[in-house]
Amino acid sequence: MTDKLSIMVVEDEPEFQRRFTDAVTREDAFELLGVASTIANAKTMIDEEQPDVMLVDLGMPDASGIEIIKYCAEKYPDTDIMVITVFDDEMHVVDSIEAGATGYLLKDTPQEEFVDAIKTLNAGGSPVSPVVARHVLERFRASKPRAAAAPVKPATPVEGPEVPLSARETQILQLLAKGFSFNEIGELLDISPYTVATHIKKIYRKLAVNSRGQAVYEATQMGLLGAI
Repeated sequence: MTDKLSIMVVEDEPEFQRRFTDAVTREDAFELLGVASTIANAKTMIDEEQPDVMLVDLGMPDASGIEIIKYCAEKYPDTDIMVITVFDDEMHVVDSIEAGATGYLLKDTPQEEFVDAIKTLNAGGSPVSPVVARHVLERFRASKPRAAAAPVKPATPVEGPEVPLSARETQILQLLAKGFSFNEIGELLDISPYTVATHIKKIYRKLAVNSRGQAVYEATQMGLLGAI
């Protein structure tokens, strides 16, 4: 058994294949499963390896990267998918997100940020390049109906947790709320930082949030944390 984060790369250009594989192999906590240079190869590889994270270029030679994103999201929903591409237009961004991608970076992202983005993705976040985030916001604003403001209903107290966390997840969330880092939580609980990240990812999914602050807020509102 290994606590390393298994990563698969879907990229056809040798220059970027080298760049991405170098970044992954230099990180002790990552394990590179392989590189697929076509969508057909990618389908075979993901069926065999079922990685924790798949990094995908959209401009592949035999088909669009959107195809492998949909394939992976449908067959292996636990695999996190991050697009790494040169396309920063709204169409590619929205198509990727709708297909199942949870992260979207441009290929000019610095290597340190690239590695941090993979860690963020695995922890349940959705890393995106700034220009991509702008497109998402513009899309949201454009699609949001302009209705007359309605009176805000007071929040109804939740009598019991609607999304119960396990004892370990609650313990980790309490430590997060106190400001402990992944490494510190791992040391306190005698588990690896990436086991901590896996638990946090599950917490984020159960609470339908994307950040530490949101998780703590939602869990507090639901009465899941009690007195911290």
